[in-house]
Formats: sequence, C-alpha cells, structure tokens
Amino acid sequence: MCQLLGMNCNVPTDICFSFTGFRARGGLTDHHTDGWGISFFEGKGVRQFLDPNPSAHSPMADFIRSYPIKSKNVIAHIRKATQGETKLENTHPFVRELWGQYWSFAHNGDLKNFSPQLSGRFIPVGNTDSEKAFCYLLQELHLEFGENCPNADLLGVKLHQLTLSLATFGIFNFLLSNGEFMLAHCSTKLAHIVRQAPFSVAQLKDEDVKVDFSSVTTSNDRVAVIATIPLTDNESWTIHTPGTLLFFSEGELQKSFITIPGPTESC
Repeated sequence: MCQLLGMNCNVPTDICFSFTGFRARGGLTDHHTDGWGISFFEGKGVRQFLDPNPSAHSPMADFIRSYPIKSKNVIAHIRKATQGETKLENTHPFVRELWGQYWSFAHNGDLKNFSPQLSGRFIPVGNTDSEKAFCYLLQELHLEFGENCPNADLLGVKLHQLTLSLATFGIFNFLLSNGEFMLAHCSTKLAHIVRQAPFSVAQLKDEDVKVDFSSVTTSNDRVAVIATIPLTDNESWTIHTPGTLLFFSEGELQKSFITIPGPTESC
C-alpha cells in the first residue's frame, strides 16, 4: 500500500524534516517505488510537485528536502500501485477546483469494484480508483451545497457520510485539504503528532537525522503532522482507530468522527 504525509499548522512552516524521513520510504527503507508527489498551499494557490519515479532516488525529492517552502497545509504521498499504471497522471496528490478553492487529495488503499456515476463536473484524468474517489467526493459535495462553500461543521458532517459509503468498497485512508484545514481518514493505519511549546529534539526513524525544534520555532507555533506510520522514534504519536475521520485546523485536531471499522490490510 501507499503512504501518506500531511502537515497542518497555525503559521506557515516548512516540512523538510518530516519529508526527509518520508521520502526514504519510497525505495530505500520501504517498497513504495511507483511515484511520489507533494502539494503546498500558499494563499489561494497550490505549488505541486509530481514524479512517477521512486522518491528515495528522485532529484526533485532532493530539491524538496532542501528547499524550505513554508505552508500551513501540505499533503505528500508515496505510491505502491494497486490500480493504474505507474504514470504521471496517476501520481498523487490530485488537485481540483471547487467553490473557487483548490482541493488536494491523496489516498492510501484499494477500492474494489468502485464505479460511481460521474456527472461531468469532475472527471478523472488517469485510471486510478483514488482519483475516481476524489472526483466522486467533490461531485457529491457540489450536489449537496451548490455554489456556496459550507462552514467547516457542515462540510465535516457530509464528508463523514460520504466516507462511510466509500469505505465499504475497501481500504480508504486519505488526506484532503483546501488550504484552510485538513481532513484525514484512518481506514487501516494513520497516526499524528502535534508539536508545540515546549519543543524538544526529534529523531527520524528512516534517516539518521534529528532536529531541535526549540531552535527553529517560536513559542506560539503549533504543527500537526499526520502520517501512515510515525516518522520519529522518540516522540509520542497518537495511533488512530480504524474507521475514524479527523478534522485538523490551525495545527490542532479539532474534531473526530467515528465511521466504521476498516478492512484488514494484508501484509
């Protein structure tokens, strides 16, 4: 299966440290070698980098690792293909416009026999179940709320209902953001940590790299990092129960919804 990495903050922050460990799982410390991608929200725009090659050996990933792009919401993905060829058009995250906002989505899992009727407002470019699910989610949100973006509570309730439906087709771990907040669904595996004052030293699992966050932050900074598997080995991550939809804003877990027990992921 693929792996997910998300970051939601109260101030623009770079993801260089977390990405350093995460990208190693794309062909160095793990077998997710079918491409990778990352989306950074900046104001109303999205800066996106996609590569169908393994992240551990990607020159573009080297650039991201060393270039401190600051953002309040970031979604990254390393792919182990289950549906769709290893091509650029099948590389996550996927981005679409709804309500005058860009939305970014990445999926870890496999939806079997998922063939929704799509009206034409949102159509997949590639041939993955993931992009199809993203188009379906946006279509149903547009049908429910029309041309006006709902408040976060109404949006969360509707996404909870849609996630219940989609999770019946298989494994549906995902990250979704519009640049203001982030939603994360745990179908089988998902964890998060909130870093805030007093900050400490963190040590990556996948690389011999550590950072003292107290030297690179202010006392007001707050950062939530979401990952399929914890990225550090000396911090206390929250491991989420399968079947939980999480709502992050301003670097905090604001709300969670219990969906259904996720399907068992085979090794």
